[in-house]
Amino acid sequence: MKFFISIDMEGITGLPDHTFVDSKKHNYERARRIMTNEANAIIEGLLKKGATDILVNDSHSQMNNLLVEDLHPEAMLITGGVKPYSMVQALDETYDGAIFAGYHSRAGQPGVMSHSMIFGVRNMYINDVEIGELGFNAYVAGHFGVPVIMVAGDDGACREAAALIPNITTVAVKESITRQAVKTMHPKKSHALLTEQIQKAVDNRHLVKPLIPPENPTLRIEFANYGQAEWAAIMPGCEIEPGTTIVKFEAKDILEAYRAMLVQVELAMQTTFC
Repeated sequence: MKFFISIDMEGITGLPDHTFVDSKKHNYERARRIMTNEANAIIEGLLKKGATDILVNDSHSQMNNLLVEDLHPEAMLITGGVKPYSMVQALDETYDGAIFAGYHSRAGQPGVMSHSMIFGVRNMYINDVEIGELGFNAYVAGHFGVPVIMVAGDDGACREAAALIPNITTVAVKESITRQAVKTMHPKKSHALLTEQIQKAVDNRHLVKPLIPPENPTLRIEFANYGQAEWAAIMPGCEIEPGTTIVKFEAKDILEAYRAMLVQVELAMQTTFC
């Protein structure tokens, strides 16, 4: 069996604020160790169920957070930030299931450090469905016929996953009190739970259907200010909806929509505030 793990950072056990997820802040090195151990807990569970091929894709910020020397030796790792498909790099139809770990809720929703790619995004939509990183990544998995069998993160991410994907296994390793405060499990306890629950998810994977994206999807991203929308709309094929900060792009498929989203948010970050 072959499994894909996309691991973000904001939803990792015990992490309450940006001092843990920003490489320039004092708590970051602690967070990297916890994140790596969390990946290992999932890998161990997959191996117990007979997995023969496990790929871990570092999916936070510059995407070089996991400590490769401490990662389980039976897993392969994708590390580094310049990737055409970002958080779902190398996911394809050969996988039996995808696992999203360390995930958070989308922009505008309750949850620790909730956002959608960058803090300048208010909302993202595929056609009329509001999504965040979790939903968009699940759509890409669905494009390849791969079910997302487990999501681990804060309680907000777990609620979002359950609403999108019936019968998915969710593991809330912490409960959001505010956007920058959590009630959290001890890492040793959460890691034991993750090892247990991923085995359950593997057993139940036949109950989880891939989240199939629409054909020819319309991507709409609402930015926080007009300057960000202007930058994003520089990308060919984009237009700003009149009277809004929403940038629209008509895609041929979800993969094109995903790459368009990546380009738009990178452009939007060029906005200067003065």
